[in-house]
Amino acid sequence: MQRRDLLKLIATATGTMMVGGQALAYDLVQPVPLSDTGFSKDEVALLNEMGEVILPKTDTPGAKEANVGATMAVLVADCYTPVLQKTFKQGLLDINKRCKKAYGNDFLLLSAEQRTALFNTLDTEAKAANLAKGLSANLEMSRPNHWEPGDAAPAPHYFTLLKQLTLYCFFTSKVGATKVLRYVAIPGYYDGDFPYKKGDKAWAT
Repeated sequence: MQRRDLLKLIATATGTMMVGGQALAYDLVQPVPLSDTGFSKDEVALLNEMGEVILPKTDTPGAKEANVGATMAVLVADCYTPVLQKTFKQGLLDINKRCKKAYGNDFLLLSAEQRTALFNTLDTEAKAANLAKGLSANLEMSRPNHWEPGDAAPAPHYFTLLKQLTLYCFFTSKVGATKVLRYVAIPGYYDGDFPYKKGDKAWAT
């Protein structure tokens, strides 16, 4: 899957252009210490659990197996503006508050059904909130930086940021690229008539 195609997929899935689209998870060659991101191990674990609701394990790996939380922490710290960082982190707190109000427990103590129901509600709310702010997936895809909002620009709903990062970090991870997509490290010759069967995986390259 080409980078452009991945960004289109994320824009379609979330209804809003990918935020921080200039960054690539697999460009993070040098390991970044967790202490430099402002996120704790518990918060990374929480992000993995939340990501698993968005991309659960089935016959293929889920978000948690790709450890999306660790990459999400780096991208939020390095690629998000202060406004977006604040929106994202306050969103995590809001999710926990809503869990306690609706179910009397923290997110990590909810059942799979309760987590899914909550995220379905948040997804609907996020799309409506983004639309009300004039944000959409129909921004010009050819812009080199995609949508890189400044501090004065309206921030997308925090759930949109969470969903985008989950998809982005998963499909640019080794697990996502090799076990869900079809990956060829060094593509061979061009074949304009390559056979395709319905249900074949998309290529990661």
